[in-house]
Amino acid sequence: MAEIIQKDGTWTFDGDAVRIVPGRDKGVGLLRQTLGEVVVPLRALAGISYEPGRKAGRLRLRLREGADPLTQVTGGRLPEASDPYRLSVEPDRTGVAEYFVDEVRNALLLEQVDPGPSETYLLPGPSVPIAVGAGDGTVTFDGDRVALEWNWTTEEAKRSGGPREFRVTDLRTVEWAPAKGLENGWLRFGLVGAPQSAAPKYDPHTVELFGFKKDPLMALVAAAVALRLPHPAAPAQDRAVEDAPPKELAAPAAGVAEDHDALLRRLRELGELHQAGVLTADEFTAAKQAVLRRF
Repeated sequence: MAEIIQKDGTWTFDGDAVRIVPGRDKGVGLLRQTLGEVVVPLRALAGISYEPGRKAGRLRLRLREGADPLTQVTGGRLPEASDPYRLSVEPDRTGVAEYFVDEVRNALLLEQVDPGPSETYLLPGPSVPIAVGAGDGTVTFDGDRVALEWNWTTEEAKRSGGPREFRVTDLRTVEWAPAKGLENGWLRFGLVGAPQSAAPKYDPHTVELFGFKKDPLMALVAAAVALRLPHPAAPAQDRAVEDAPPKELAAPAAGVAEDHDALLRRLRELGELHQAGVLTADEFTAAKQAVLRRF
């Protein structure tokens, strides 16, 4: 067992997983505080490194592509203070950090963990229900339904349409992007059959982000939703079924049998998520019913 305790947080490795507990130092970002403890199974890791520095070094976990919904939706764009897979290490703890790295690397070699892309999410993602207010709106997600409510900063053309609500089964994509320079960020939901998205300021399915402290929390919402959408590495046929408008799914066609096969695979995938503890019993039931209605 290896453990390193810092103001920035505590990392513990027991041979099977790296347990990450955020610290209470003022440098720990709001996202890490809200996300709380994260357990990264060994099979989700692609590597680990220690980077020494003059004032402080850094431990970094590198997750396999596609293994973590948060990493998937943020694409390396999280601010360093918000990244749960980085740990600031004080100079006098360099030896402990290097020992920690050696222990994890030896385990990866011993278990012959494949560092390549994963075809399924191996981390459970943020817990639900989750609600975040940032930018021009508030997003609430209970594991099945997404609700958007607007505030006084919302463009009138978007606010006049009132609150929005839709289910995960109505979604094709979810995207998060941070504000950068003079360009605002966004949390955008792409609905099945919806026209091409307008600018975030006017899009009724997008929260515009202005670069404030709570913006990274919207990435937690994106990750929780992404976990319940088809995995990016899922067979193209599965994604095609999810992307198709409802009328296309209902219409008889030569490929109906193939669609049924894809839906059966989706049911099996939901069952695996439920058994792994990613989905609660209620979430599993709601998602299963949504898939069964597509037959």
